[in-house]
Amino acid sequence: MPQLLPHTPVGGRAMRAMRRAQAIVPDQLERHLLRRSIGILAEDRTSCADCGRVPLIGERVHLYADAEIVCELCRPLRREPPVSTEPVRHSEYGHTVKVTRSARS
Repeated sequence: MPQLLPHTPVGGRAMRAMRRAQAIVPDQLERHLLRRSIGILAEDRTSCADCGRVPLIGERVHLYADAEIVCELCRPLRREPPVSTEPVRHSEYGHTVKVTRSARS
């Protein structure tokens, strides 16, 4: 493999990624990619501050002043009232288009 200079676009971080990819045995590639994608998906999820569970779509979550989210199951464990209560929405909420038909057609 030719040596890349640090000022080339593929230097640094890309070289480290290529070395890690070469160290993976082909049989383990699928398992490695699966673990990596699950880790990326888990970073985007919001979990309950008390039990760590990820609330389901449609379930109500309670928001507290210190920006903590508490699931419906853990809500009775807290004495103070929540600032607000909201349903958990699907990730595509707000990104869909609603088609309405006009009365003329």
